[in-house]
Amino acid sequence: DVQLVESGGGSVQAGESLRLSCTASTYSRSTDCMAWFRQAPGKEREGIASRHRSGGSTYYTDSVKGRFFISRDNTDNTLYPQIESLKPEDTAMYYCAADRFCSQYETAYNYWGQGTQVTVS
Repeated sequence: DVQLVESGGGSVQAGESLRLSCTASTYSRSTDCMAWFRQAPGKEREGIASRHRSGGSTYYTDSVKGRFFISRDNTDNTLYPQIESLKPEDTAMYYCAADRFCSQYETAYNYWGQGTQVTVS
């Protein structure tokens, strides 16, 4: 079974940057696409970025374009999002997800990590 482990969250000041990571336990079709979602208190979970193993299907939601940069290391099956110029509205639990195909919608993903909290003040 696929397991996803996130790290890199924390509490930062507005304007600072954070680099998160998500490592998948298996190299398989089930991890061809890896993505990041976030859920702020009282809000629905939203897809913010995804990247296919091939380098294609890279997606960024409008609220993070220009501030969120995603890279993927296929040698260790890890996804690295770099979030720059953090804003208080970026405060949320950030989740990693994986499956065969990339999508901005959470229903497309069967595998999820436990989440890592990002708090911006």
